Amino acid sequence: MSDTPNVMKLPEAICRVVGVLLHDGPASIADLAGRLGLDQSIVAAACTTAAGAGLVDVAEDVEQVVRLGPKARELAGGELPERLVLEALAMHGEPVPIRALAETLGVDAKVIGESLRWLQDKGWAVRDEGLLRLTEAGRAAVGVRGDDEHVIAELRAADDWIAMDPSRLAPFAQRKRFIDTRDRVRRVASATARARGVELVPIRQVTALTPEMLLDGSWRDVEFTPYDVTAAAKRVFPGKEHPLRRTIWRVRRVFLEMGFTEITSPLCESSFWDFDALFQPQDHPAREMQDTFYVERPGPARLPTDEVVARVKSVHEDGGDTGSVGWRYEWSLERARQPVLRTHCTAATIRALAEDPRPPRKVFCVGPVFRRETISYKHLPVFHQVDGIIIDQSGSFASLLGTLAAFYRKMGFERFQFRPAFFPYTEPSVEIYVWHEAKGTWVEMGGSGVFRPEVTEPLGCRVPVLAWGLGIERLALFRYGLEKIGDLYGGDLAWLEEAPLCR
Repeated sequence: MSDTPNVMKLPEAICRVVGVLLHDGPASIADLAGRLGLDQSIVAAACTTAAGAGLVDVAEDVEQVVRLGPKARELAGGELPERLVLEALAMHGEPVPIRALAETLGVDAKVIGESLRWLQDKGWAVRDEGLLRLTEAGRAAVGVRGDDEHVIAELRAADDWIAMDPSRLAPFAQRKRFIDTRDRVRRVASATARARGVELVPIRQVTALTPEMLLDGSWRDVEFTPYDVTAAAKRVFPGKEHPLRRTIWRVRRVFLEMGFTEITSPLCESSFWDFDALFQPQDHPAREMQDTFYVERPGPARLPTDEVVARVKSVHEDGGDTGSVGWRYEWSLERARQPVLRTHCTAATIRALAEDPRPPRKVFCVGPVFRRETISYKHLPVFHQVDGIIIDQSGSFASLLGTLAAFYRKMGFERFQFRPAFFPYTEPSVEIYVWHEAKGTWVEMGGSGVFRPEVTEPLGCRVPVLAWGLGIERLALFRYGLEKIGDLYGGDLAWLEEAPLCR
């Protein structure tokens, strides 16, 4: 704003900044703030506005700054380890056996170990027939700080990043973690030729109209600062659910939208519902201790009615009335009563099938399951799973694949495929795979199939039952662009803050 070509009315801070630059010459933002007694942010904003008016040029240069590294900050009293040993040797007055240095000199053994190389490199001491002996240079160095020690002292006094001649840091080239360095951008402002030919008139600039200004009429003599709605503001990270929890809620919502009913079951399950009711033989490798978490408490689990248990037992031994030959072994009631941390949520859906096998019915269960898995980017010993079944007179393998395809599309996936597989309790069976772009490979997401008659008929169901069990951590892995499942549990606050609420 100006009255004449040679007069400019500007906020007081800008006029003061330009005045200092005209009088004293170029200066950094930090120097200007110190001279004017203003906050650096105010000076930086004033320089930016003045540059826009053609009164100031702001240049940036990069300088290296240094501070004490973690190793140097641990130094006792700020003294290098070789200095401590040198002074102790000089006070002792005699060569000392190297094996007895710590005990004889009263210096920590760790300090001794770190000092020997540097005592010899600096020529302060030599090894002589198992003794550590001071040299003439060492005696001369007693009580006299070296260049490297002066650097340590300066950095300790500064207790912050400071600029320093790089040549002074040469003694620390071989001492890792003693000195930290980084580049710092330094902004330097200087007055332009135009500033020298303009008369600056300071004006009072305010950001808000107050009742006092209205009462005394001072609002007429001020200029209101315009709001820049494009200016960078402090980022605010609201409280929100964990991404894995949001994925679980999304899975639950998708199945509810598809007309399913949600069910639950205990985390500690009987082997009967976890394995036997699913026609999984009692000598199957998956039931061994190396694959499953059996528990001592509670004691033996309660089983369903004797009639149901007898039918399941018969199916295992000789196929019962299903037309199967069974697994041909003597089924153990004791093994069926073993409590186990559930290995899949199918234990919940098979319970639901037993409670009400009448079609049509669609149920699902979401929750944690437990397996002795080797931890990798796609495996954890504790993870979440969604299992579901459809009991339908008209159910078919095609309708199973269509249901799963609809689920994955609703979850935002388009690139998935089905591959033939084998499970003891379904026939036919398939595994579902989704393409992992970051890994460049297909990742298995779960298994599915049509329950065999050996599973359904002992529970009173004689219509097709479609079933599946799908991993949820892997869904979250894809939805949030992570490379390994462990990242979901790592507590990385930066990632948790940035993770979008909607995906």
